[in-house]
Amino acid sequence: MGFLAFLLLGLIVGGIAKAILPGRQRGGILITMLLGVVGALLGGWLGGAIFGVGLENFWSLQTWLVAIVGSLVVLGISGAVVHRRA
Repeated sequence: MGFLAFLLLGLIVGGIAKAILPGRQRGGILITMLLGVVGALLGGWLGGAIFGVGLENFWSLQTWLVAIVGSLVVLGISGAVVHRRA
């Protein structure tokens, strides 16, 4: 998958993860989407390391699921860190 497609996937998945994750997250939609890009990267890396599933094809359901799970993990960790600090 190309770099721009990966960024687009991360931005979209960040918005989806924000809608799925319960509660109110700090930061705007831009910060959430940037965390979605990091989460997509993390999900692709973990998916490839553990399950042999990566981010090869933009339209693959596996790609989207791995990226969403990674984004949920990153948003959850970010929310816990920010909540602890506040």
